[in-house]
Amino acid sequence: MFDNVWLIPLFPFIGFLINGLLGKKIKNETVIGGIGALAVLCSFLVSCKTILALLSLPGEERVANVKVFTWITSGSFNADIAFLIDPLSCVMIMIVTGVGFLIHVYSIGYMHGEEGFYRFFSYLNLFMFSMLLLVLGNNLLLMFVGWEGVGLCSYLLIGYYFHKKSAGDAGKKAFVMNRVGDFGFLLGTFTLYWYMGQAHNVWTIKFTDLAANSHLLPTGGIVTAITLCFFLGATGKSAQIPLYTWLPDAMEGPTPVSALIHAATMVTAGVYMIGRMNYLFIRSPETLMVVAVVGGCTALFAATIGTAQNDIKRVLAYSTVSQLGYMFLAMGTGAFAAGIFHLMTHAFFKACLFLGSGAVIHSMHHALHHVHSHDDAQDMRNMGGLRSKMPLTFLTFLLATIAIAGIPGFSGFFSKDEILWQAFSNPHHGDLNYLLWGMGALAAGLTAFYMFRLVFMTFFGECRITPKAKDHLHESPMVIVIPLIVLAALSVVGGYIGLPKVIGELFGGIPNYFEHYLEPVFKYSEEYMAQHAAHAAEHSATLEWGLMGLSVLVALVGITIAFTMYVKNTELPKRFVATFPALHRAVYNKWYIDELYDYLFVNPCKALGRFLWKGFDVVVVDGVVNGVANVVMAFSGVFRYMQSGYIYNYAWSMAFGVVVILGYYVFK
Repeated sequence: MFDNVWLIPLFPFIGFLINGLLGKKIKNETVIGGIGALAVLCSFLVSCKTILALLSLPGEERVANVKVFTWITSGSFNADIAFLIDPLSCVMIMIVTGVGFLIHVYSIGYMHGEEGFYRFFSYLNLFMFSMLLLVLGNNLLLMFVGWEGVGLCSYLLIGYYFHKKSAGDAGKKAFVMNRVGDFGFLLGTFTLYWYMGQAHNVWTIKFTDLAANSHLLPTGGIVTAITLCFFLGATGKSAQIPLYTWLPDAMEGPTPVSALIHAATMVTAGVYMIGRMNYLFIRSPETLMVVAVVGGCTALFAATIGTAQNDIKRVLAYSTVSQLGYMFLAMGTGAFAAGIFHLMTHAFFKACLFLGSGAVIHSMHHALHHVHSHDDAQDMRNMGGLRSKMPLTFLTFLLATIAIAGIPGFSGFFSKDEILWQAFSNPHHGDLNYLLWGMGALAAGLTAFYMFRLVFMTFFGECRITPKAKDHLHESPMVIVIPLIVLAALSVVGGYIGLPKVIGELFGGIPNYFEHYLEPVFKYSEEYMAQHAAHAAEHSATLEWGLMGLSVLVALVGITIAFTMYVKNTELPKRFVATFPALHRAVYNKWYIDELYDYLFVNPCKALGRFLWKGFDVVVVDGVVNGVANVVMAFSGVFRYMQSGYIYNYAWSMAFGVVVILGYYVFK
């Protein structure tokens, strides 16, 4: 039934090989882009076939391990190239290939005329291959191969414009910070394998085997150490405090790269990994608390930074960090299905927002280029009034913005509200639940504010570029607009497969189809909760409706404030900055976290490197080597006179030697 699942990652890999090896000779952009997009489309079609086959099975049978070949065998250790097909992996491959295909189509238009066009599409295909390997791998080692693959591709794509120092630095920053997280992932893998083998004679890194034997694991203790290591890996890959600073700088790459990283691939890997290993995390209340607190703090902290940024892509970057915080908040409260649900809806509206911002930048760059202006095409202070010039882009962008703001009826509302309710009502964290809910609700209000600030500064008011440049603003070609329309539609309707219980009951008992679909994946966690977790306090439907209404009210207040400041009275932002200059400066400069990291880590590492170079390598290593050479040169300078090349010198030397030898024997 699932024998062809290996084709899902294979198609993008073939696209990578064709464009990477032959793209420079093909030259035709339509052919190169078509190869890249077709490869992902084929993967999407096989993914559709796979999920339909899975849905045809009874719920308890919806899991299959498809072995391709044996990879590593050494004693008791065994790792296969094999793929795990279950509801969670099918959700992920549909998101990765579906959204990824739309981004590939969009890229054909957006990257038109770029130098290295073939290189861009080969990297995109390699990115897709790595992410599909990550989500399909049936063991920790194969997941780690994909995990490292997306890290490599992020470095290549963020630094795509490698001739720019800022792009090269951003790529290196992403690469290095992710290595810190990867160390945690590896440490968790090694410790888990060692403990399960030594303590229980279960030598395996296979997910289904680990889940089936998870009842052997204790609560807390070694499990806490293992899960904290894995969570360190997740903070690096999914940009959570303290390893989040690489993601905003990733904006140096082309806009389709931003959409792919933020919506469909890399940053969702950490959330997926925790969801995949839910049976471990549920056994460590301490780790769950850490995950929830870090997620809530990241959601709120990143949202504050987003309120003061002027670069359109940077605002969206901090919104991604914040929304990922929501997902980790869900995971930390044991609401694994809610976290994956928000991962899916976020993929729809965030991809739409990034691609929409790319359409705006594309048009702005074209207009400014025509009048030879050097104004920043990404600075929202140079925009304004674009809704009349780009009506389709505006409409799709507005729908996605309403979705991320959590307005009822849109996908973001259903997933965000489910996370907030679980943060308030979960049985794990006691009184801490109130703080978790408060951070989530406040982050929702800030999200609504900075996203509508973006909309109002970009699409409303008067256009702030020169009249001559304004005449060159235009709607993007359909190859760019069509993906926006599809993603905007998904941003609207994508949440209806996961209606919260109270809303479903309002409409005649409609179940939460998404949560029900994922039940086989989280059954071990549910069984553990039923046996060990403290019973949650009973909460009425009225309370849930009240909290839902309150979170919506907070979002509406954020939208109202944004409208007042950036449409109704545009002098208010200047007055606010003048009144609170220190606060604005701190938020604008991202609370100086980059500078703090430079002071604590980067500069000391540079100083250590300089010391090891100039103090140890030059003085000690080179000193020893050069010293030996100097001694040899000194001796050779003396003894070289013994090799004069004159025969009479050699004769006198021989005579002298004979005299010495005879003297020794005569006088001894």
